[in-house]
Amino acid sequence: MSVVVARGRKTGEWLADPGFGVYVHIPFCRHRCNYCDFNTYEGLDALHGPYVDALVAEIRSWDGVRRPATSVFIGGGTPTLLAPRDLGRVLDAVDEVFGIAPGAEVTVEANPETVDRPRFEGLVAAGVNRVSVGMQSAVPHVLKALGRTHDPRAPLDAIDAARAAGIGEVNLDLIYGSPWETAEDWRQSLATVSAACPDHVSAYALTVEEGTPLHTLVATGRVPDVDPDTQAARFEVAQRELAEQGYHRYEVSNWSRPGRASDHNVLYWSAGNYVGFGAGAHSHIDGHRWWTTRLPRDYIDAVTAGASTVAGDESLDPEARAAEALVLGLRLASGVPVEDFANRFGDGCLEQRRARLDELEGLGLLDLADGRIRLTPAATLVGNEVAARLL
Repeated sequence: MSVVVARGRKTGEWLADPGFGVYVHIPFCRHRCNYCDFNTYEGLDALHGPYVDALVAEIRSWDGVRRPATSVFIGGGTPTLLAPRDLGRVLDAVDEVFGIAPGAEVTVEANPETVDRPRFEGLVAAGVNRVSVGMQSAVPHVLKALGRTHDPRAPLDAIDAARAAGIGEVNLDLIYGSPWETAEDWRQSLATVSAACPDHVSAYALTVEEGTPLHTLVATGRVPDVDPDTQAARFEVAQRELAEQGYHRYEVSNWSRPGRASDHNVLYWSAGNYVGFGAGAHSHIDGHRWWTTRLPRDYIDAVTAGASTVAGDESLDPEARAAEALVLGLRLASGVPVEDFANRFGDGCLEQRRARLDELEGLGLLDLADGRIRLTPAATLVGNEVAARLL
C-alpha cells in the first residue's frame, strides 16, 4: 500500500492524524550510566542474536491493527551495539507486516563510541534516515560523573560520520542540571552543539530515579540532589542560546531547525497510535495500552514458546483518553487546536474543564487565544502542575 506522509509533519505541531508509529526496544548496553533507569542490561552479548530472532518473530506474528508506519523508532539501551544487518532484519519485518510509508522517519539511537562511518552506511542501507546520538555533555568531568564512557569529541565525530554516510537527520541528546555541572559547563555544551549544527536537539533536566547508582549517591549524602532552580536557569540559557542559533523549541525538551521536528515525538504528544516490540516495550491503540515483559531472557523464551509477551495492560474510557490527550498535547509549544481536538475526542473534555481552563488562563499559565490551548512561556517548567489540575 502506498501512503503519502501527511502535510504538516516535521513542523512539531499537534496533529489531528499523527500517523502510526512502531517502536522497537533494544535492551543492551556496553555500560549502564549512573542516572539510567531504562530497561537495559550490561554483559548480555550472547543474547544479541537470539533477541533479534525473537523480535523478528514477534513482529511477524502481530495480528492487530496494521497501518503503514509513518515513523519507526529503534531505542534502548544502545541499538548500535547490534550489527546493521540485524537492525535491517528488524526493519524488514516491520515493512513486511505494517509497511513503512514513503517519507517515513526511521530513527536509531546511538551511543557515539559504538558507531563509525561504515556502521552508519550499513544503517542507511537498512533504511535508517535519522539517528539520535547520546552526547549528554561536552565537558569531561561532567561526562565522567554521569557514567558516560566516551570523550567529548566522540559525538561530534559521530555526527560527521553519519552525514558522510548519508543519514538525513541527526539529533543530539543533552542532560543539564547535574550536581557536577557549572553554568559555564552548560554554556560550553551548548556552544559545542551549536558548532556541530545538528538538525535537532533534545535537552533533558537530570532526574534522580530510584534504583540507579545516582539515587544511592544522593540518598547517602555523597552527592547533592539536583536543584530545581538551577535546572530552571539552565533551561532558560538553552532556550535563549539555541533560539539564537535558529532552533525552535517545539516541545518542552526538544528543539529543531525548521522542518526537522521529530515525527515520532509529535506522534506521542498528539496521543497517536503506536505498537512496541521487544522487552519492556509499550504500545497504545485507541486508548488501550499494554507493555511487554521486561527481562530479555523471559522475552526471548516467551516468543520462542509462542506465548504472549504481554506483562500488563489498561484501557482508558473516552473521557480519560481525551483528558490524557489534552495534557500530552500541552507539552507541544503549538498547544492543542481546539476545533481539531474536539473533532477527534469530542467537545465534552474541554467543556467539563472550562472553569479550570479559564482559571489557569487567569493565573498566566495557559494561553487560550487563536483557537488553541497552550502553555504560556512562564508555565513551561511547571507543565506537570498544570496537567494535574486538568486531569
